[in-house]
Amino acid sequence: MIKTDILIIGAGPTGLFTVFEAGLLKLKCHLIDALPQPGGQCSEIYPKKPIYDIPAYPEILAGDLTDKLLEQCKQFEPGFTLGERAETIDKQDDGSFIVTTNKGTKHQAPVVAIAGGLGSFEPRKPIIDNIADYEDKGIEYIIKDPEFYRGKKVIIAGGGDSALDWSIFLSDVASEVTLIHRRNEFRGHLDSVEKVQELKNAGKIELITPAEVVGVDGQGKIESIVVKHGANTFKKACDHFVPLFGLSPKLGPIADWGLEIEKNAIKVNNALDYQTNIPGIFAIGDVNTYPGKLKLILCGFHEATLMCQAAYQIINPGKRYVLKYTTVAGVDGFDGTRKEAPKQVVKAID
Repeated sequence: MIKTDILIIGAGPTGLFTVFEAGLLKLKCHLIDALPQPGGQCSEIYPKKPIYDIPAYPEILAGDLTDKLLEQCKQFEPGFTLGERAETIDKQDDGSFIVTTNKGTKHQAPVVAIAGGLGSFEPRKPIIDNIADYEDKGIEYIIKDPEFYRGKKVIIAGGGDSALDWSIFLSDVASEVTLIHRRNEFRGHLDSVEKVQELKNAGKIELITPAEVVGVDGQGKIESIVVKHGANTFKKACDHFVPLFGLSPKLGPIADWGLEIEKNAIKVNNALDYQTNIPGIFAIGDVNTYPGKLKLILCGFHEATLMCQAAYQIINPGKRYVLKYTTVAGVDGFDGTRKEAPKQVVKAID
């Protein structure tokens, strides 16, 4: 049983910033995410997409934002359960909650913060009759370890940032990389599109467009795919086929937790603390809804800050917390170290 003060469902930007705000209140956090790494959509779908509405950053790449948030909250030593989906929730006699994942990992906390973005993500799969027969037998929908493809023939399908980025990266890892997209135009970042074109010209990536993978074949594991390219259909040998068509957001099992749901989002009381209809369970970031809601990372940060104040009162009933500005009090780490804020120098006027 993993025990913590605040159990955060979702390790995207809002969830990661919650760790920092909770840490300032001396509250410990543990995060659950179905994806194999923190960052949510920022890491999985568009790591090289520029974001322009983060305070103090005129422009920051989504992947870099994740890195900065991880660096910021590292001092508060959060725990992570990654690659597992929050499945069930059970309220205990003492008012705490036990959340169990699809792999049976149990977590207990007096406060649960659902920061799942648009929900849990499931890969969008190509419509191929027998594709399930080759899943984990040469077909993968998420690249977890690039070294897994060392010296292999890899075919990637897709036209977004993930397909472009991984084609570029694996061009130095795999023996062969082929990128297939149904259109000549790509949806990814211009720099990535230009880099793929350069690698194609250098003979390091084979680019087949407009084309579509319509079949897979092999004995026990994938050995080839069937490509439809204009009026022609042909087979192409491979060791791995990686369709990167993005991830489909769904609330998943959270939708069965007894929460008020409106248009695939969780209703919260935004007049107070973003608490749901179940006391002790909060929803922050894109996963929630209320009058005037804006689905912005900036709004998620604001909601996380207010939520942590309410969580403090639940965990420490009757104890008064005096708000301290980090510019004055600094940031106290759990290891006893203290980062002092710079002292202001006041010069008298002669």
